[in-house]
Amino acid sequence: MKAIITLLSVLCLIACAEAGTSPAKPKDAVLVFSKTKGFRHKSIPVGKLALMKLGQENGFAVDTTEDASAFTPDNLKNYKAVVFLSTTGDVLDDTQQAAFEQYIKKGGGFVGIHAAADTEYEWPWYNQLCGAYFLSHPKQQNVEIQVLDKKHISTKMLPDRWKRFDELYNYKSIVMGIKVLMTLDESTYEGGKNGANHPFAWYREFDGGRTFYTGGGHTDESYSEPLFMQHVLGGILYSMGKKKASI
Repeated sequence: MKAIITLLSVLCLIACAEAGTSPAKPKDAVLVFSKTKGFRHKSIPVGKLALMKLGQENGFAVDTTEDASAFTPDNLKNYKAVVFLSTTGDVLDDTQQAAFEQYIKKGGGFVGIHAAADTEYEWPWYNQLCGAYFLSHPKQQNVEIQVLDKKHISTKMLPDRWKRFDELYNYKSIVMGIKVLMTLDESTYEGGKNGANHPFAWYREFDGGRTFYTGGGHTDESYSEPLFMQHVLGGILYSMGKKKASI
């Protein structure tokens, strides 16, 4: 009986989030957007659940959608931050793009996870928002990640050299002015193409709002990895304006 109740609770949580509501909605809320027009990551469903769990445990509501019509001024104003969870391709039309730009200009937050960098190649403002575009990736493998800034809320819990397994992106159109938190040590894996300063996660204030991006999150296992989820939580809290960049 207990297992059935737990399952029903999870299903209710998912249904409420997809409908844009929550059973007991906290004051603060985040919108998780995972529309894909290109490659679709199979980790998206577990990523949604993990982000909903983060919200439950940390006092903010999490709504999820793959419907781009959610990008209106009236709807976006309900959220402290918008998370692009492995979105791909051209996911917003011109009107929706304009609404999202105004949302950021009014102090909204953006979090990009993994394939958020593989999104909206024809929208230069989005390149500035996300911080870089996807170039390529080698096979999934182990890597050592150099943590450069341990004062940021998204990295304070990490070791100086973080060893993990994931799909490791190479980037192009890397924006000047991003504050790089971590770099991939290309000597510890095969297929890196960005050299000695290969960014993995970064943040900055941009166009009135706050942005954070992490290259991790390809695998299902990422979303049950405590350090990775603490890292993501820190990025969300920063983008929401709940925590200062440095502690």
